[in-house]
Amino acid sequence: MVFKRLLGSLGVGAPTVDTVLDPAPVLPGATLTGQVHLKGGQADFDIEHITLELVARVEAEHEDGESEGVVVFDRFTVGGGFRLGTEEPRSLPFQVTLPWETPITELYGQPLGIVLGVRTEVAVAGAKDKGDLDQLTVTALPVQEAVLEAFGQLGFGFKSADLEYGHIAGTGQQLPFYQEIELVPAPQYADRLNEIELTFLAGPGGLEVVLEADKRGGLFSSGHDAVTRFSVGHHDVRDWAAEVEGWVRQLVEHHGTYGTQTAYGHGAPYTDHAHHDHHSHGGHHDDHRSGPGMGTAVAAGAAGLAVGVVGGMVAAEVVDEVGDFFEGDDEEEDEG
Repeated sequence: MVFKRLLGSLGVGAPTVDTVLDPAPVLPGATLTGQVHLKGGQADFDIEHITLELVARVEAEHEDGESEGVVVFDRFTVGGGFRLGTEEPRSLPFQVTLPWETPITELYGQPLGIVLGVRTEVAVAGAKDKGDLDQLTVTALPVQEAVLEAFGQLGFGFKSADLEYGHIAGTGQQLPFYQEIELVPAPQYADRLNEIELTFLAGPGGLEVVLEADKRGGLFSSGHDAVTRFSVGHHDVRDWAAEVEGWVRQLVEHHGTYGTQTAYGHGAPYTDHAHHDHHSHGGHHDDHRSGPGMGTAVAAGAAGLAVGVVGGMVAAEVVDEVGDFFEGDDEEEDEG
């Protein structure tokens, strides 16, 4: 954030901290850069360490319903071991690598309702203060964009996105939570699907795409759910609309035939394109990096999905939620 925050728990006359993230959205698995600006207090202080925490607002399902909480999903020490003089200004640049499974918070500038932050912890003489919280904006990897664009081209609409605490069985999931992107079925599937929930689990060599249809409970509950899993490489070049349509068709057929939750993989997780030639479809293979035409369509809704129907309202609600999250965090710390 652009305000300076007094390290409250360290007492009157303590240093102030202001962490500023570089403004460009960052990709999952890529480098997040910025600077931690310190200003000395009314005396010299020994700065033991400065740590950045990646935090996420996550939903958890339990017997009594759902609840929300903040989860720390990575930590980086970016400085420390020095004395900060009286009123001395000092800036510490940093570079940290985001986990590959970091959720995406926006697509083509359209917020998805996911709240991530970077919290700064400064330790001085044995006391710790989480003195600054900054909004983290993460945009989709090219292959994630390609898959979402394909769903949009097939007529699926964006409904919502959230973070669920827990682990998807049978996957290579690393974080303690996963992102669900809920899609409204395209008209041709509306009589067979209530909705599709899409989860990306990215890794260095590619990502797992987990699709769940007709959710009437969690990923671990019985019922009329059907789950399929596919692996794609970061540099795969395919006819993505045909590819995704094939995935949906398999999901629908599996759902109609079995009506139970089952997961089956298509190749090993995080493998690259050479292992998935059986997914390829004949005809042309358009690169997923679309030109201005698709970008213009996407501007009206995430990845060409039908969020544009409620466009401004969704964006406004998302902004309010993000603001409430960061203001609430400050209030909790002030009370602490």
